[in-house]
Amino acid sequence: MEKSLKIIRIVLAAAMLLGMTALLLDATGLLYRWLGWMPKVQLLPALLAGSFGLVAAMLVVTLLIGRFYCAVVCPMGVFQDIFVWAHKLLFGKKHPYRYHKPQNWLRYAVLAAFVLLMVLGLNGIAILIAPYSAYARMVTGLHATGAAQWVAIVTLAVIGVMSFVWGRLWCNTICPVGSLLSLVSRYRLFGIRIDADKCVGCHKCERGCKAMCIDIDGGRKVDHSRCVDCWNCLAECPVGAIELKVESSKKKDDGNAPDGSRRKFVAGTVAVGAAMAVQAQEQKMDGGLAAIAGKQVPDRTTPLKPFGARSLKHFAKHCTGCQLCVSQCPEKVLRPSTRLETFMQPELNYTDGYCRMACTRCSEVCPAGAIQPISKEEKTAISIGRAVVLKDNCIGCGSCARHCPAAAISMVDGKPAVNESRCLGCGACEYYCPARPVTAIYVEGREEHGEF
Repeated sequence: MEKSLKIIRIVLAAAMLLGMTALLLDATGLLYRWLGWMPKVQLLPALLAGSFGLVAAMLVVTLLIGRFYCAVVCPMGVFQDIFVWAHKLLFGKKHPYRYHKPQNWLRYAVLAAFVLLMVLGLNGIAILIAPYSAYARMVTGLHATGAAQWVAIVTLAVIGVMSFVWGRLWCNTICPVGSLLSLVSRYRLFGIRIDADKCVGCHKCERGCKAMCIDIDGGRKVDHSRCVDCWNCLAECPVGAIELKVESSKKKDDGNAPDGSRRKFVAGTVAVGAAMAVQAQEQKMDGGLAAIAGKQVPDRTTPLKPFGARSLKHFAKHCTGCQLCVSQCPEKVLRPSTRLETFMQPELNYTDGYCRMACTRCSEVCPAGAIQPISKEEKTAISIGRAVVLKDNCIGCGSCARHCPAAAISMVDGKPAVNESRCLGCGACEYYCPARPVTAIYVEGREEHGEF
């Protein structure tokens, strides 16, 4: 029975990891039909999207059986298990895991800082350690260029080294989702119990615990706040002294019962998290591309956000920077931002294409509600920017007027004139303008996306 539970957990976790990775790497959009639910069941995107029923369900599962989310659902958590397996393959029993005291001061300080940054609207900084977003950026960024690639490399190196040497230390010290779930998992109904009468003190369970939360010499205790439900200990015990049992009504003796000061800290953190959740709820045609070289990216005063983003403020507060919309964009006009306050959150770039009116892919795949679902008809009634003409650069070819899908540009005395009340901000004019290195027309973003 114990080995069966472990096998079931491994199969489910592997399916989740492979499915999520395939979805992130799929540029055709075909897999989203079957796998599109995977990003939406990630805790932070669900919270930001206002899916509080789903969030409540995750917390109930955690209260029942512990951090099953970390063991199966979270791709970053499952990804770390690859390095844990590599550690065991290379070193065997030479460098076994052993019990380590919890670094509660660090994990709860990181959680508090994360929540504070989110409340202040500095998501671009906070999401660097959000588990789903970090994994997604790593997968999509490794074959990208520039800042996205470096973020992916650094993420892979840090997570790889930490998990190879210390198992799930990242989950129990840095990860804000892991720290949040640890507050609930502490009071789980079903927990790992070690029968002191059967236990022979062989330490096999402790050596196999990648969360390093089993303390045999300290009284055969399990720190359930750090247990990630891998169930390795159940399979490792040679005498059947470890079981998954209903928690006793007596006070938990895991060596980590919160004192009065910690209760106040936890209560404060949860209150801030609830405020963040309420705030999130309130915020709530033609052919292929031509290769055009030598064009400079305009220095836009206001960045361009996708159709369906509603406003810069709404997008910044909801986007987790997971890059799913970037990887799914068929025109490749979404690029991660390098601005500190919106770091890795996508922006529109019209150097190699423009946003076509027939495409609503990004609004369909966004799991966090940063880009609201819109139809093709609704898209044609939204303005995300306005075209700006640099007359000194214009050669009077009229290409911008010919390619404008909204007929917002007309030629007056050989120069383009823009009717801002009709301009959608799609970028067709900027893309097709032949002036180099700076185009004669470019799109400036809008703080609030208007509707016609």
